[in-house]
Amino acid sequence: MIKASELILNPDGSVYHLNLRPEHIAHDIIFVGDQNRVEKITQFFDSIEYSTQKREFKTQTGVYKGKRITVMSTGIGPDNIDIVLNELDALVNIDLETRLPKKELTSLNIIRIGTSGSLHADIPVDSFVISKFGLGLDNMLRSYLIDNVSHNAIEDAFILHTNWDIRKGKPYAIACSETLEKIIESEKIFKGITATAGGFYGPQGRILRLNIQDEELNNKMDNFDFNDNRITNLEMETAAIYGLSALLGHNALSLNAIIANRASGTFSQDPYKAVDELIAYTLDKLAVK
Repeated sequence: MIKASELILNPDGSVYHLNLRPEHIAHDIIFVGDQNRVEKITQFFDSIEYSTQKREFKTQTGVYKGKRITVMSTGIGPDNIDIVLNELDALVNIDLETRLPKKELTSLNIIRIGTSGSLHADIPVDSFVISKFGLGLDNMLRSYLIDNVSHNAIEDAFILHTNWDIRKGKPYAIACSETLEKIIESEKIFKGITATAGGFYGPQGRILRLNIQDEELNNKMDNFDFNDNRITNLEMETAAIYGLSALLGHNALSLNAIIANRASGTFSQDPYKAVDELIAYTLDKLAVK
């Protein structure tokens, strides 16, 4: 039995942070970071059956073209992903009354929809990127036993290429779900490695009043290549989503609408349109799955 101190439930039986019970979620789930982006997706739904919010975790479940889908905001960072993935898994794979893991486990399909800047001139603004791999620079997933799901060759190549300071922790590389990749991919969507940082400023190379450990890290990342997989973008969630999903037996895929291109110095003339097009594209792919 899982102790009450380890799996915390609210008085109504919902999981502590997400404020959800098992019947509130679908098996197809879309993640967004910003709580205000949840309704940018559910505005396309035919109907909404459930809506709740606790802290930055906003959830709406409804139907799109006959497909039941949940949309959830995770907030910012891999620490929030640790909360969201573990509590979602508890909803489907732990009996919340007996506090025992279920004998038959359920796999969720999780797709993250975000925005990002491209690191390469040939990945233009308003294009879409699939994260073939998540490269975690945040160290969160190292709290778990990840050897069976991580790609040591990518990790070692990145460490060597960037002269990575191991005092920051060893980066981890996790692949996306091939099942979801095949559902979502098209010839027009770029693929690459998405690096996940543990912070927005220093961990992503931004300097305000504090010096950072490696001012050249972003430039080194720009020209990293592993078997024709480049680092296409830098954000704060994908690798953690991939890692915990792989460990828990769920399918995960991260998608980004490219609204800026750092190499060319360009920015989308209509970033909201780019995001809406990615949302519509993803929903239609899920609806026929």
